[in-house]
Amino acid sequence: MDKVNHNIECSVNTCTHHAGEQNYCTLNTIKVGCCGEINPKSCDCTECASFQSDSRARKHCGC
Repeated sequence: MDKVNHNIECSVNTCTHHAGEQNYCTLNTIKVGCCGEINPKSCDCTECASFQSDSRARKHCGC
C-alpha cells in the first residue's frame, strides 16, 4: 500500500487510493470536480475526480 496522506480524509473504501483500514487517501493530491452543474451549491454536486474504482473492494461507497 502507498503511504497514507493524513491531509486527505476519505471514507470511500471502493477507491483504489483508499488507505485500507484508515479513512485517508494515499495520493499526494486530489482533483475535485463537478457532477455536471456549472455552479454547484452543495457537496452532492461535487466529486473526487481522482477516484478510481478498486475491483477488489466489496463494500459499497454509499453513493
